[in-house]
Amino acid sequence: MAIIGTTIFSHILPVLFGFFALILIISGSLEENKPKLSLGIVLFVIACVFPYVVLSVLV
Repeated sequence: MAIIGTTIFSHILPVLFGFFALILIISGSLEENKPKLSLGIVLFVIACVFPYVVLSVLV
């Protein structure tokens, strides 16, 4: 079970967060929508840091 949990937190969720973050960043910059752009940047940072924080607690 630990292998499945670590795979989800290290490979699947960061990719999904990063994908949606890039969509929000591109959409926010093209529409000049600052809240959407900042949400995309925050989501991208969370996608980058998320595996290190969660996996250090799990392992």
